[in-house]
Amino acid sequence: MKRVERLRGNGPFRQHRLPALGTLAVAVMLVSGCGGGDGGSSSGAAVSMQQTTANSQLSAQTASQPQTPSANQTYIDPVAYSSNATDGLAPAQASEKAAVMHYQWTLGRTPINYTTTTGHLTAADANGNPEATMSYVAYTAPSTNGSPRPVTFVYNGGPGSSSIWLRLGSFAPTRVATTDPVFGNWPNYPLVDNKESLIDTTDMVFIDPPGTGLSEAILPNTNQKYWTTDADVNIMRDFIERYLAVNNRGSSPIYLYGESYGTPRTDMLALALESAGVHLTGIVLQSAILNYFADAIEAVAITNSSSALALDTDTLAGYFPGYAAVAAYYNQASPAPLNQDLYALQTSLFVTAEYNKFRRYSQSWVLSQLGIPDALGTPVFPNAKTIQAWTLPSGLTVQALQGYFNVNPFSSTLLPGTTIGRYDGRVSLPNSDPRLQNDGDPSDILISQPFTTALATQMPDYLGYTAPNATYMPLNDNIIQVWDFSHDGQPLPDTIPDLLGALTLNPQLRVLSENGFHDLATPFFNTEKQLARLQTVPGLNPDLQVNFFQGGHMIYLDDVARPLMKRDLVRFYRGTPMPDALTLWTLPAPWRDESPASEPTATASAQLSAP
Repeated sequence: MKRVERLRGNGPFRQHRLPALGTLAVAVMLVSGCGGGDGGSSSGAAVSMQQTTANSQLSAQTASQPQTPSANQTYIDPVAYSSNATDGLAPAQASEKAAVMHYQWTLGRTPINYTTTTGHLTAADANGNPEATMSYVAYTAPSTNGSPRPVTFVYNGGPGSSSIWLRLGSFAPTRVATTDPVFGNWPNYPLVDNKESLIDTTDMVFIDPPGTGLSEAILPNTNQKYWTTDADVNIMRDFIERYLAVNNRGSSPIYLYGESYGTPRTDMLALALESAGVHLTGIVLQSAILNYFADAIEAVAITNSSSALALDTDTLAGYFPGYAAVAAYYNQASPAPLNQDLYALQTSLFVTAEYNKFRRYSQSWVLSQLGIPDALGTPVFPNAKTIQAWTLPSGLTVQALQGYFNVNPFSSTLLPGTTIGRYDGRVSLPNSDPRLQNDGDPSDILISQPFTTALATQMPDYLGYTAPNATYMPLNDNIIQVWDFSHDGQPLPDTIPDLLGALTLNPQLRVLSENGFHDLATPFFNTEKQLARLQTVPGLNPDLQVNFFQGGHMIYLDDVARPLMKRDLVRFYRGTPMPDALTLWTLPAPWRDESPASEPTATASAQLSAP
């Protein structure tokens, strides 16, 4: 049986066996939507908070130095938090205590004194009834110009992922220094000070949804209550409102930053916050999946229905430019592209021109990626003559084209004898590597164990927080298995209407979409096509910018991409246009079979704005 991994919101993938799919009648393995991963991946392993390693692994070169140690407040949290579906914490046990530590970041133009705050806040409904105790880590710094600093709420996806992947990999003052896309000294990647930290630009609050990290529902609520698309959005809204109130941040510019499944969450959360009177300055959609129907691989895997193949041609065409970028990395493009952006344009124009021909092969292609090519009959793929004719306009070799249009998933056919990554197609391992027996995605293997190891040492030392009776959950498999994806009367979320709703309530809302050329979990061309649906709204002219970088799903792991991301994010926070970014009207037109953008139904709006 073949397998496909479900998207992750920035944690590793997990495996799931689906029941019979009508006439497909097979079991397949899902990709985890931005936080989930293949079964057996260590990224889903719980991290014991009893570990109190004295050495936080911050290297001797690190620039973050403790400041006024006497003001530091470590915290030993005695609560035995649970991530089980049917569990909830007794109200008397919930507290809002936290560890507070002080450091200095010295890798920018001027030193920044910053504070880490690690602990819990209680999300409550509009009547003050506690809903969940939410674990978080905040990095804050004092204002230097008399104006409130921006505050950015950051989270991964999954669904079922904690926020450690963004917190330990992207723009916090310290990060895990991977050697992406090669394995290097795996799994011993050090924690180092982060030259590209955004601490000089914005405060950052990394949030763990209920059932992840050390977050737990408060009785009579149980964790599983929040394992639905809409309930998740509302509990995240309630946490953000609590954080803003406790810390007197209501006058600060407020931003959201979500990755993978965190991007549809962001669209819906932006609408929920705007509806609740919390006005945002900007949102960042990194490695996005904004409409699950437009990724037929995901749609079939989740719904177990052949009706989810409705946009199969859009899916085949949408994945192709990202696959081509990966093929070029492995020298399977001819001639070798001189510029990644221009080659992406070339392959995007190719799939647009050949779209009608692709219709013949798209259903077989989607089912092949799921490992079930013959589920609806004999698979159909282009013959050798067609493949040869496509080499010139696509710029790909015959081998690369045959690897894409194949009865086997492209992860195993681009390079015979080798498996390429889904999160980052540039990461690969020979099929003989024993690590692939437990985790079929090399790019997940690259980061899963190093990140969980780093977390176990960073929490007690650098963050000053320990929870000896609890188990930190980086990624909760149980959430992925039972998550209710329904939204707005549909079985899967299409969040372009939610984004439009937020823009309607707040026309000044800035939107930034960040994309990795080598991301085979949430391909960049799919994102372009979904955002382009906003072109169908008369009079709409949003402050939307779309940029691209070398790298995979976790773009910031790439040492070339991360400084460029920091540069563009600083421009975004300043409200400065990015000269090389696409805007709404320079995006390619949406696919004709996609529904136009329209605001969410009254029912959906009520669900996301109700207390």
